[in-house]
Amino acid sequence: MSGVWVFKNGVIHRENQGGGGSAQGNNNNSGRRKVLVHLPTGQEVSSYASLERILTGLGWERYMGGDSDLFQFHKPPSIDLISLPRDFSKFNSIHMYDVVIKNPNLFHVRDI
Repeated sequence: MSGVWVFKNGVIHRENQGGGGSAQGNNNNSGRRKVLVHLPTGQEVSSYASLERILTGLGWERYMGGDSDLFQFHKPPSIDLISLPRDFSKFNSIHMYDVVIKNPNLFHVRDI
């Protein structure tokens, strides 16, 4: 697996070099789609509205500064910031894992 890690708009992702599929999108190399699951409820996150309800319940607040192409959340008093593309169709596994890492034991990314 070759590629280059790129940091753009607050998100890091791997771009493949040469042939092969894109490292972005909701697909992994086996072609399976990934979904973000809120573990306490077993709910799959299917929209930013559902994700926002869960995150605000966990103490996250909408962050209104910065890039208008991003949907962002901040959890005071930490310096943590979750940056997501404004278009939910561009919400991919990299963004899902950002949510998982900043909310340990509350979210999981699954293949479907």
